[in-house]
Amino acid sequence: MSEPIHISERDAAGLADDPLRLAGRAYGSRLLLGTSRYPNPQTMIESLEAGGACIVTVSIRRLNIADRGAGSVLDYIDRTRYELLPNTAGCFTAKEAVLTAQLAREALGTDLVKVEVIGDEDTLLPDVEQLLKACSELVRMGFVVLPYCNDDLITCLKLQDLGCAAVMPLASPIGSGMGIRNPYNLEIIRERITIPMIIDAGIGTASDAARAMELGADGVLLNTAVAGAHHPAEMARAMRLAIEGGRLAYRAGRIPTRLYATASSPTEGMIGTSGA
Repeated sequence: MSEPIHISERDAAGLADDPLRLAGRAYGSRLLLGTSRYPNPQTMIESLEAGGACIVTVSIRRLNIADRGAGSVLDYIDRTRYELLPNTAGCFTAKEAVLTAQLAREALGTDLVKVEVIGDEDTLLPDVEQLLKACSELVRMGFVVLPYCNDDLITCLKLQDLGCAAVMPLASPIGSGMGIRNPYNLEIIRERITIPMIIDAGIGTASDAARAMELGADGVLLNTAVAGAHHPAEMARAMRLAIEGGRLAYRAGRIPTRLYATASSPTEGMIGTSGA
């Protein structure tokens, strides 16, 4: 196994003046990492450290909460360093999602919840009707709701109106690694909503994460792209740096694109050749 990657002080400074804000809470990293599919717990720990994430997701339906003595991923996560974001992965109805969120709050002592309500087992695309129903009830119950949704403006506006703390549109199907398939939808969502937009699902490599941030995303949540990489910790650090670079580029403001060249050096005062 490779040695853990240690993050330099310069890297750690990152965007300290520009935290991710969710429901009045500030987080020093805009990368959210999942905790499943790693080859072993040590690799997961190294990847979380290398990525510099503040928030990590855990699937409640895959945890043996009833028998904590049996061991689970929670045994390896330092909760003084990472805030847990339980998710409702595997739920197909609003009722299942609400019950799972309630279990997570009781077991883990957090009101944060990533809400997933899947409508199709092959594509893992959200069931919008059931998602809206679940989010409405969970907001009413005092949860800080982060819904996984389609890259659809109307759905995102409805989720915002319900009181969700952020929207988490997909870039492409979960685990596909296809990257951002419709950047225009994400740009429109970012322009129209006032709550954070966190890109969730489909990120395959660092350039995808950078592109998401350049489009105006407030953060990126990913799992498979890191856990399934040949060297997960190295990929986690790549994602961290890409997200920081993409965010800085978005803040800086890119130049407009043009069909023809524009000289970067002034042409006034150039030595002429006429009359030679």
